Amino acid sequence: MTDPNHIRSLQERIALYEDMQAYHALYNIFFNNLHRFCFSFVKSSEVAEEIVSDVFIKLWQIRNKLPEIVNLKVYLYQIAKNFCLNYITRHFKNPVVSLDEMDLETVISLDNPEELCISADIINTIRQSIRQLPPQCRLIFQMVKEDGMRYKEVADILNISVITVRNQVAIATRKIAESLPVSISLQYHIRNTK
Repeated sequence: MTDPNHIRSLQERIALYEDMQAYHALYNIFFNNLHRFCFSFVKSSEVAEEIVSDVFIKLWQIRNKLPEIVNLKVYLYQIAKNFCLNYITRHFKNPVVSLDEMDLETVISLDNPEELCISADIINTIRQSIRQLPPQCRLIFQMVKEDGMRYKEVADILNISVITVRNQVAIATRKIAESLPVSISLQYHIRNTK
């Protein structure tokens, strides 16, 4: 996770000095997670990349207001969500109005050595379990577990309650744990309910 003070410092450098290095640093910090988030909506890597670029163009356009933004991560995700929904509305005949109606893409990233040691069968089982979650539950699980967001941040971005976020993560964790062999299921459930 990136230090919130570092992000705050970058915000101030952009706002006060129009610092392009700070702007690029923020872009690099948030690009991958925002891209994955957008991809889950639009199902196109290129479109997701364009949307993330548009998010950062918007950020540059409002750079003088950056000091007023308390949680930049939540702010960027909200802009990204709105841009994704706008894209869907413009490019599809029957736009989706609810996250529950969307077929969100499942993305599992194996970033640490512990995750890389899990067998391919177990990874496939986990991926299949995540794919079978309802769309909103899947998106919330990914935002919390893959993007490392707090429940409150996810709630703010998706305009839902913190209790809903907590319940959806618990449901996802339980369903994933149920699909795993008993020995691994217990370890997975314990690790993901902390």
